[in-house]
Amino acid sequence: MTMVYDDDIKRRLRRVEGQIRGVLNMIEAGKDCKEVVSQLSAVRSAVDKAMAIIVAVNLEQCIREENEAGNDTKKVVHEAVELLIKSR
Repeated sequence: MTMVYDDDIKRRLRRVEGQIRGVLNMIEAGKDCKEVVSQLSAVRSAVDKAMAIIVAVNLEQCIREENEAGNDTKKVVHEAVELLIKSR
């Protein structure tokens, strides 16, 4: 199955890209460690949220396809949970 990524997830990732550039600028400007770590924490949260959305949308698509094929969806759900666990 081919995953379709919508504009929302692309916007989220572009925002993360901007946050990363901001962190690099902070580092180059010699900003305080606490400020840099705080911004990196925000980046991590944004990336985690993006991953969760991608997995949720993919899971929804996979469950729909498995249901249409008359298959059990337990394996698909288990794989999605494992993917999220491994990403931490």
